[in-house]
Amino acid sequence: MKRPFSFSCPGQRSGLVPILLVLTVAMATTFIAGCGSSPAIPPGSPIPGETTSVVLLTSSTANDQLFNLWLQQISSITLTNRAGKNVNLLNASQKVEFIHSNGVPAPLLTVSVPQDVYTSAALTYVDPSFSCVTIASGSVYWSTYADSLGTQSATVNLPSPITVSGTSLGLLLDLQASQSASIPPGCYQPNFPAYSITPTFNLSAITIASQPSNAKNGKLTGIDGMIASTNATGFGLLTPDNTFNGGGTISGQPLSVDVDGNTIYQGISGLSALNVGTFVDMDIAIQSDGSLMATRITVEDPAALNVVIGTVETVCCSPESIQALALQDQGAALANAASYSFSGAVFRTSGQFTDLQNLPFPVRFDTSSMVAGQNIYVSSLALQFVCCTWTPATTVTLMPQTINGTVAGVSSSGGYQIYTVTLAGYNLFPTLAAQPLQTNILSNPGTVVVYVDGNTQMLNSTPLSAGSLLRFNGLVFDDSGTLRMACAEVLNGVPE
Repeated sequence: MKRPFSFSCPGQRSGLVPILLVLTVAMATTFIAGCGSSPAIPPGSPIPGETTSVVLLTSSTANDQLFNLWLQQISSITLTNRAGKNVNLLNASQKVEFIHSNGVPAPLLTVSVPQDVYTSAALTYVDPSFSCVTIASGSVYWSTYADSLGTQSATVNLPSPITVSGTSLGLLLDLQASQSASIPPGCYQPNFPAYSITPTFNLSAITIASQPSNAKNGKLTGIDGMIASTNATGFGLLTPDNTFNGGGTISGQPLSVDVDGNTIYQGISGLSALNVGTFVDMDIAIQSDGSLMATRITVEDPAALNVVIGTVETVCCSPESIQALALQDQGAALANAASYSFSGAVFRTSGQFTDLQNLPFPVRFDTSSMVAGQNIYVSSLALQFVCCTWTPATTVTLMPQTINGTVAGVSSSGGYQIYTVTLAGYNLFPTLAAQPLQTNILSNPGTVVVYVDGNTQMLNSTPLSAGSLLRFNGLVFDDSGTLRMACAEVLNGVPE
């Protein structure tokens, strides 16, 4: 227990006491501060010798030009501190697709990082590629452009130095799509068109909230994967990025995910119903210690052996079938695209959305309201690749997607603000609507009516008003030829 400092100066003239008192107190204070103590470290500052649990997230900032952008092998992601010391965040090469996480970050890995202030970063990779989609002569052309130039270095920008401190931190590796790919005019060019792939990223820190509510403070939605292992408190998850390559090897490491008494289960009874090989869609909250907690777990089909997540390319007639462009896929066989018969499938909407019944339009997703351009999750028992056969789909689930467009009009209905959004001509809805012989026809595929309410996460700094360019993420429904979105989040738009 500290005791108050005191002294007396007998025999001194009263006029000198104040001066001597000040000098003596100052000397005593200096002496006390110098005995067995060191200067206090300001709150939030790195502590030498300590580490922080860092969750590395990937995402993209993209308009609607690219269907995908892959780095088939990221060799290293390096942070450099002010003294020039490097820390590599990867312990194994990692493949990543970035466009599917446009505005909605996904976890890639968790790593322990020395506490410090990092002023620069670097990323090396091999085998980049991107794809875009167009219609030519009435047919869909999915054009892929790729480089095989050996190990290359990406551009990684830090908007500000990254301070790694405390028990946990999020790091967001955000692909700047417009700066990363030069697309041939019209996408499809038959005679070796000029293109370039120059991956460019922003890397920034995310402070984890005690109760995360959105991607900017640690809440992650729509995370898909396959159960790799189970334990008493959770499971290992192989995402489509952390999945099996040819030959049975794993790219990256499974994510460790926990559950608790607040975890919501959809399609299964609980943790005990999860088995190795089960496909899941989930929401995750990053915890204060850097661990991942599942807040929602949905299993569409416990018996599924394959899952394809991607865009409806074509909805056709006889037999009732869909062609899907695969953006993510997992299972016994993998495909860039797959054809499904859906006459026996169960149709659903993403379990992420629980208040669709309150929307001021009839919400429907079924065989008569599925249209080209929607994002879907299709489960099946086995993919079939024989000519003129279709894989029987067991479930078809409407999933969230991100659109980039300009607000053309604003209105309201009940508790919803309604925004009429005009899409660019290269968006998949107007592009794929040009196909002939489709079953379900859109009357105006270049427009989406977006519904925003109090549950929508407003992550934009651009005003949400007429004339603004914004990105909207949510479920897109076909309402008798009109596209309508139940919006989960709003973000700044990306110029065309």
